[in-house]
Amino acid sequence: MEEAITQFNGDRSDAASRISSENTAVPDGGRGRAAWKNGQCVVAVSTSSTLYPSFDLSLCRTLLEKEDFQIPVEDFETPLGIALDPPSVRRYLFFNSALFHFILAPVLYVVLWCATYSSLHRYLAVGTMNFWALCLCVSLVSIFITTAIILILHYNNKEINVNTDVRLVQVNERLARHRLLLGVADWVQQCSGKMQLFCVFWDLSPCLRALTETLEELGFVRDEIENKLKKRMSHLLVVSDVTTSEEADDGLLAEEPDEERPLLVEARERSTSLRQREEAELTKKYSLIPDCTLSYQAIAYQLLLTYSAVYVRLLVSERLPASSHRPLGTDRNHCTTASLCLCQYIQHKVLH
Repeated sequence: MEEAITQFNGDRSDAASRISSENTAVPDGGRGRAAWKNGQCVVAVSTSSTLYPSFDLSLCRTLLEKEDFQIPVEDFETPLGIALDPPSVRRYLFFNSALFHFILAPVLYVVLWCATYSSLHRYLAVGTMNFWALCLCVSLVSIFITTAIILILHYNNKEINVNTDVRLVQVNERLARHRLLLGVADWVQQCSGKMQLFCVFWDLSPCLRALTETLEELGFVRDEIENKLKKRMSHLLVVSDVTTSEEADDGLLAEEPDEERPLLVEARERSTSLRQREEAELTKKYSLIPDCTLSYQAIAYQLLLTYSAVYVRLLVSERLPASSHRPLGTDRNHCTTASLCLCQYIQHKVLH
């Protein structure tokens, strides 16, 4: 894991250079990929179950092939399965879905109403307050608290989600070479939940150039960029399990010289201790803040990938920020179907 993280920034820098040097023209075929524009939904696949969300990835890839997107399994189904198939992720998708929040609101109101009424009724004398006045006060308090909680949940759903959006970063890194970005979005329609995996056409090269230019404009004070990134992205941490077997082996071998090491009984105890340490795992946190010592192009590419899934989610659900103020100028909007393109959204959320 350590080696993978060490190579992370270098790989992203090479990928950014490759994308920026690619020709934006796309070969025609079938319907013709050249007909697609940034932000257009190519394929949307619904979950097979609302309570235990899962997507038919083979069907999704088949539909993409019909639209002339030839994507190998190792670039689509394999990383997507790792990102979305774990049971913990499926449970989170349900408990964080719009349908669950829709069900939560009346349940939360009833629970709050009962709790508030029982508390007030216990501490207030029976004749102190009229029964209906008490019920009205309890209802108002319950409505206020329920509304506040639902609004907080609704606001949080507009922000990047470490448990879903960040898990799709590696998938979008692979699919960016095929001019596709993925995101998971859901909403309530006719009192039923609808969760879908969206595949959106997106050519990263214009956004990469524009965001690189923006970072270069701010680059005369490099510390300012670093401070903004830390302020906006300090909460984006990925927790990974790290085994201690290799460290334990090295540590025990270095503790005692060969001539002082016992051979029989204590050697068996040492072997048992090693097996126990091999089974032990530690958790380590990795920050998604780009390394500011990299080139501006590499930083821009990492930012584009980090926020790609949340942008797709907000794009298809029409919840992107208003376009009254476009940070990068109206001539740099690389998406005709939305108020902000990906690079503008990143500057609005991170560099503003």
